[in-house]
Amino acid sequence: MLWDHNADLLIWGEVAKVDETLRLWFVRRAGGSTIGNSAYRLQNSVLPEDFDDDFAEQLIAVALASILPATEQAGTYLVDLLKPAAEKLERLSAHPPPNLLPEQRGQLHQAFGLALAVIGRQSGDADWLTKAVAAYRAALEERTRARAPLDWATTQNNLGNALQTLGARESGTARLEEAVAAYRAALEERARERVPLQWEGTQNNLGNALKALGEREADTARLEEAVVAYRAALKERARERVPLDWAMTQNNLGNALRALGEREADTTRLEDAVAAYRAALEERIRARVPLQWAMTQYNLGNALQTMGERDAGTARLEEAVAAYRAALEERTRERVPLDWAMIQNNLGNALKALDQREAGTAFLEEAVAAYRGALEVFRDSNAEFYVNVIQSNLASAEAELAKRRRADSDE
Repeated sequence: MLWDHNADLLIWGEVAKVDETLRLWFVRRAGGSTIGNSAYRLQNSVLPEDFDDDFAEQLIAVALASILPATEQAGTYLVDLLKPAAEKLERLSAHPPPNLLPEQRGQLHQAFGLALAVIGRQSGDADWLTKAVAAYRAALEERTRARAPLDWATTQNNLGNALQTLGARESGTARLEEAVAAYRAALEERARERVPLQWEGTQNNLGNALKALGEREADTARLEEAVVAYRAALKERARERVPLDWAMTQNNLGNALRALGEREADTTRLEDAVAAYRAALEERIRARVPLQWAMTQYNLGNALQTMGERDAGTARLEEAVAAYRAALEERTRERVPLDWAMIQNNLGNALKALDQREAGTAFLEEAVAAYRGALEVFRDSNAEFYVNVIQSNLASAEAELAKRRRADSDE
């Protein structure tokens, strides 16, 4: 019946006593205005513009239900699922039903922002993330701190997430600084004693933004702050209570420790990072959360590669290559292009390091192919920071390969 009437929501039905006919009321699926006029006939049963507040609230509930469960399915590919829902929410956000309360309008913008952010993060399209930032800021105009402090904090946290994802793709640090500010604002209301699970979630997110900033600074202060934030989060994110959240923070802690270890001669931090990643993989099982499993495999590869470059042997580098190839089984170019490109770049680095310890040019040729694929994706996405990095890697590998081939032809 819903499909026949091009609708998403059956508000209610009744049997009229006068003519004993069934009359149904629907919210339209697509096309025309979001809320259509109706004579309340079965053949034209779309709610009128002046329907009661109770039914407007049901409409918001359906909009939220179409987004929130999907975004909570962490570790799965959601773009195809969320794009149709986002289109509906965009129409509702632009032309909300009449008589909505401020908190309902705020919920609508918040749900729209969630959908946009997940699509942008997984598809690699920054335009979706930019729209998500705008949606969250629109939500904050309705979800004020004075009116709904915890809702306001939730939106600040989500705004930080979108800003952080955008900032990671840009060469500057302005977006990342904004993300840190948004997380710190959220923590003013998300106190540990009041909402411990929300507090630790924002601590984890704050750690992510601080780590991203720290990787672009010569000083290690931000990275040390990130480690503190992650360890604070783990005080509430107990494995037995929230195993996947615990694994997420273990993964992120590993990232910060790895970044610190890369700047130190001692390998203690790197060993700690590997241990954190392996702990995360105990819960981040491929069958359960394939994308998260793949990301931790990628991170593990990074730590192993750094350690391998400091070893005389090839064992760590070979482990790194295996971890990268495992990650690429789930993080494909079609599904998550930017993640795929980053893994290809780092796979190229590991192969290039192996080439320096093995005879022949096979590893170097594979490295060049990996860099070229990564560069193509980052150029298409206008990810300036990564384009510059990979261009340098590719130029170095191509120059070395050309030198080897000239030497071989001269023999």
